[in-house]
Amino acid sequence: MKTIVLTGGGTAGHVTPNLALIPTLRENGWDIQYIGSFNGIEKELVEKENIPYHPIASGKLRRYLSVENLKDPFKVVKGYFDAYKILKKLKPKVVFSKGGYVTVPVVLAASQLKIPVIIHESDMTPGLANKIAMKSAKTICVNFEETLKYVGDKGLYTGSPIRAELFAGSKTVGNELCGFEEIRPTLLMMGGSLGARKINEVLRESLPTLLKTYNVVHICGKDNVDESLLGIRGYKQFEYVRQELPHLFAMTDVMLSRAGANALAEIMALNLPSLLIPLSQAASRGDQILNANAMKDKGYCEVLFEEELNKDILIKKLDEVYSNRGHFRCKMEEMTKQSGVEKVIKEIQKYQ
Repeated sequence: MKTIVLTGGGTAGHVTPNLALIPTLRENGWDIQYIGSFNGIEKELVEKENIPYHPIASGKLRRYLSVENLKDPFKVVKGYFDAYKILKKLKPKVVFSKGGYVTVPVVLAASQLKIPVIIHESDMTPGLANKIAMKSAKTICVNFEETLKYVGDKGLYTGSPIRAELFAGSKTVGNELCGFEEIRPTLLMMGGSLGARKINEVLRESLPTLLKTYNVVHICGKDNVDESLLGIRGYKQFEYVRQELPHLFAMTDVMLSRAGANALAEIMALNLPSLLIPLSQAASRGDQILNANAMKDKGYCEVLFEEELNKDILIKKLDEVYSNRGHFRCKMEEMTKQSGVEKVIKEIQKYQ
């Protein structure tokens, strides 16, 4: 039996592309194993797929001052030895790493054991974890063509693996899930697996006006449901969705989203007209701003920066996106459609 180890975690964006590969890997006869952190979101998501899960110690690679920075090098070292032991036992043909801080010890251990490593970088520029791991990789798959200049000769443009089920949603089922009775355009807001506090607040302030035009689906993040707004006609809140997501996408006319690379890959693949509000430079390394600007420059979306966000401009921008939805769809459809799953699997199959 040929074995592959998948790794990636910290956010859903570092897990869902791995999940997208699983059906095709199974079809091709791979024994799939997963290495992640003890408490990250990846544990819950992977175990739902009935994939053997191997937790390791992991330390966060912070770019800011914190007392935790003193502890984390020891966690990374512990994670390295954890990963080394697991990999030596599993003897995989290849490791596929989606990124996130938990992957660094896995990639380093794989390199020490002479196990080939394929990395996937979703953002415009490599994150810190992938910057460390790139030296140990055989191939670096990228989501944006522009990223190739940052990764050297190992780079391969594949796009991002997208789950096949996302294309099989039903608008009718989506409306039933949300309890929407009136036929209106649907606005879907998705702020990432942890939600987006500022966007949540401004969207809710805007509801009295937005609900005159749209049905609003609000994926607000864990523990972010506003109980005072339950039961409002035309407004449905979810903490997090999985099986419901294809149906919500099928009914979406306008998307309001952060600019995480995985969300953008899904927006592109499904041709969803969108308003992107990237995570600010103050709260990130600026990767979402680069992602969003690249999308806007190609005519795929509109962008609103969080520093400018208020109720009036949000409503104005969303209405602009809805008015120009045909233009955005056409621009995205002009892009050559190639499956990220197929391209990544082709690279993995070299090591079977």
